[in-house]
Amino acid sequence: MPSGPMSLPNVITLARILLIPVFVLTYMGPWAWSYLATAVLFGLAAATDWLDGYLARRLDQTTRFGAFLDPVADKLIVVTALVLLIAHHASIWLTLPALVIVGREIVISALREWMAEMNLSVAVAVSLLGKIKTTLQMVAIAVLLANPPEPDSVWVMIGYVLIYVAAFMTLWSMSVYLAAAWPMLRDSSQKGVK
Repeated sequence: MPSGPMSLPNVITLARILLIPVFVLTYMGPWAWSYLATAVLFGLAAATDWLDGYLARRLDQTTRFGAFLDPVADKLIVVTALVLLIAHHASIWLTLPALVIVGREIVISALREWMAEMNLSVAVAVSLLGKIKTTLQMVAIAVLLANPPEPDSVWVMIGYVLIYVAAFMTLWSMSVYLAAAWPMLRDSSQKGVK
C-alpha cells in the first residue's frame, strides 16, 4: 500500500469527510430512523478517526498530508454535528457548550498557525485529559443525535450533562495548551512580533 497522499489511512480520513453530507441528509430526513441512523454514522466516523491513526502508525504510513487532514476531518464532523443539534434543539442550554467547544477549536487552530509562522512549536502530548474530553464529546454528540430534541427526555438530559462536562474539559485542555505556549507568546509580544 502506498504511503503518499493516497495511503490507506488517508483514504479512510477522506471517507470520513465525504460522510459528512450523508450524515447531514440523514439527520434532516423525514424518516423515523433518521436520529438513530445519524448517531450510527457519527459513531462510525469517530471509530474511523481511531482506525486511521492506528493504521498510519502500524503500517508506518504517517504523512504530513495525513497529519493535516486528520484534525480537519475531526473538526468538520464535530462542528457539523453541533450546528445540526443547535438548529434542531433551538436551546440556549445546548448552544452555550457547543460554542465553547467550537471556540476552543478556533483558538487552538489559530495558535498553532501563528506558532508555525513563527517557526515555534509547543510540545503538548495527547494526555489522558484530552482523550477523556474527546470521548465525552463524541458520546454526548452521539446521544443527542440519536434522540429527538424533547427537553423532558432522559436521554436528551443525559446528552446535555455529558456535553457540559465535555465543554468544561475542553476549556481545561485549552488552558493546558495555552499555559505551555504562554512563554513563547510573551516573548514574542515583548519583541514586538505580531
